[in-house]
Amino acid sequence: MSAELESMCSHIADVLADEDSKKTILDKFARAVTWYANKYQVARSPHKRRKIASPTCGTCDLPLFRPYVCLHCDYTGCWTESHVVDHLREESHLFCADAKTGCVYCSECENFIYDATLSGLHESTILSAEEKHSRFQVLNKRREPFQRWVPSEKDIAALEGAQSVPCQAGMRGLLNLGQTCFLSVVLQSFIHNPFMRNYFLGDKHNWKQCKTEHCTCCEMDKLFTEIYSDDNAPYGPHTFLATTWRASAELAGYAQQDAHEFFISALNQIHSTSRGSTEVSCNCIIHSTFAGQLQSDVKCERCGNVTTTNDPMLDISLELKGRGEVSDENSLAACLRRYTQSEKLGSKEYSCVKCGKASHEASKRLSIRKLPLVLSFQFKRFEHKALEKSATRKIETKIRFPATLNMAPYTTLYMSEAEKEKGGLPLSFAGPDSIYEYDLFAVINHEGQMNNGHYTNFARCGNEWYRFDDDKVTHTTLGACLKSTAYMCFYVKRHLDYKPNMTPSYVRAREKEMEKEKREVAKLKELDDAILATV
Repeated sequence: MSAELESMCSHIADVLADEDSKKTILDKFARAVTWYANKYQVARSPHKRRKIASPTCGTCDLPLFRPYVCLHCDYTGCWTESHVVDHLREESHLFCADAKTGCVYCSECENFIYDATLSGLHESTILSAEEKHSRFQVLNKRREPFQRWVPSEKDIAALEGAQSVPCQAGMRGLLNLGQTCFLSVVLQSFIHNPFMRNYFLGDKHNWKQCKTEHCTCCEMDKLFTEIYSDDNAPYGPHTFLATTWRASAELAGYAQQDAHEFFISALNQIHSTSRGSTEVSCNCIIHSTFAGQLQSDVKCERCGNVTTTNDPMLDISLELKGRGEVSDENSLAACLRRYTQSEKLGSKEYSCVKCGKASHEASKRLSIRKLPLVLSFQFKRFEHKALEKSATRKIETKIRFPATLNMAPYTTLYMSEAEKEKGGLPLSFAGPDSIYEYDLFAVINHEGQMNNGHYTNFARCGNEWYRFDDDKVTHTTLGACLKSTAYMCFYVKRHLDYKPNMTPSYVRAREKEMEKEKREVAKLKELDDAILATV
């Protein structure tokens, strides 16, 4: 990193060059940022926020909701009246910091400055404070502290021998093999999924070593190998298509298929051919990436008994309301609110265990108990008429969806806290908002009707957006993506929950089998040696 990127201010660079001054400045900066981060988290609790006293300005004694802290002494002042700037000038001090944002002001430059060391310290300090005030979504345990990756000697050797990836890798179109646009758009969403990309490019599954016949994971490995090669010509995934036909007879043939149906089929096929695939608590790439948990709470209005069940989910299908233009009811947030709102059940749909008979008054509410790393939403655009089984009608309603999505209001923890607050917005739930934020990275669109339509998709690569229409790839913008008529949307979690480094159960079982084989070989060798000794 160049000196210009390390620090834009020569004064902070000179101060940090001296070890004693550096320790003083960084310690004071870290304490100020930590204080505000802890204050923000504790203040969210209605039982504790009244006990928190705000600091006052050292000049005008007014309470400070956004204090500026001198990094050379104990002075805290306000920015609006320039009292903190006056203090720096009078005391010949150089720097002060905004406790909320971590921005540092230099009195010599008379401006806010950037320094890589302070920026990194601010990021790690905020993360540490958030970890102390949040828990895992399901287990009632503290989050695992973040630790930076330090490459081992094996990692260093592997990195030295690695080949660089072309800068335009991933921008390769897929040939239409005969109404296979449904396959192309789903595969493009897999290609630009960061977790699936890291898994297959990390050689977690090698098609040259795999002995499974008609293996979908092998086809995924081949796909990533082709997409991230030096070849820019469109690629035809004919072997992937053939493998899909063998695994799913309903998708075989050259008729137009539903992209969501193929998406679910592909997830199941990749899961079943992954290493470590199990039916319970599976940690394969599919369940590690897409799997979450839904919680269903059925409440008997007669006696108040609540029956709770938890079900796995790989995606969320959302109903569209109305057939008109874009409105407040036709947004992703509105669809999620309807998905998680309480609904009345019929008299024959629920029988209360406590009452012992069918309850005529019961309500059911869905919430997300565990959020996955990647959220997949499908909008139900195709409705089937009950009297005409062959008649399928498409709902052309446009849906508004954001580039950044906060899923906190739809989680079980948040909704439980909302009930305690008597229907109001909860001030306290498990952790800061940042751990519930998701970023859009792919969108699948459908044009035309069910039987003669065409699929295209948008995908993000780095900070750039591209539109994929089979073999045609064009550069586009986020705005164009957000204006499109979405059929499926994919969001990736912005911050990851770090769990303790645990060896997978299948790896432990394999290691035990290897140890057992070694012991048996050793026993046989001892027996052979004993027999030879008697001859």
